[in-house]
Amino acid sequence: MKAMSPGVIIGVVAALLVVLLVVWFVSAFNRLVRLRNQVRASWAQTDVQLKRRHDLIPNLVETVRGYADHERGTLEAVAQARTAAMAAQGVAGASAAEGALTAALGRVFAVAEAYPQLKADQNFLALQRELSSTEDKIAYARQFYNTAVQSLNNAVESLPTNLVAGATGFRTAEFFEAAGAERGPVQVRF
Repeated sequence: MKAMSPGVIIGVVAALLVVLLVVWFVSAFNRLVRLRNQVRASWAQTDVQLKRRHDLIPNLVETVRGYADHERGTLEAVAQARTAAMAAQGVAGASAAEGALTAALGRVFAVAEAYPQLKADQNFLALQRELSSTEDKIAYARQFYNTAVQSLNNAVESLPTNLVAGATGFRTAEFFEAAGAERGPVQVRF
């Protein structure tokens, strides 16, 4: 049996290292793709819940309008905030617009406190329950989205996957942060 020359040994070791490096690169890239897709999917779920919230608002406004028509400014503010929230682009835009919408809804609920017959209306009570349920779903979807963003951002920013991320164009994602009035507890009382 003939011994391998040092050049052949170095070539075999170098080839093994290249193969290992390629396998690691592909594995890291696939992990980044999975994390990015998780962020996209979780944003889609958050968006579904936000649209559900937007769909409930016209019914709420119409119910309140029947009892408190002279509160037109408050109701118009909700309608404008809803329109802005529906048109918001990106996570930061949606965060800001949803914060404004939450504040406007808070003013509607404050108006409702002054109308006992409105607070007893079955349509209003059903809308209240539906909105409360939707707010819970939005909170869960936001939490799920932010967890997915955190996982992606950790992978994009930490060694050694940041090398793959930089070479293949992966970037960090934005968190869906509560703005202003949303930082406190939501007051849905009638």
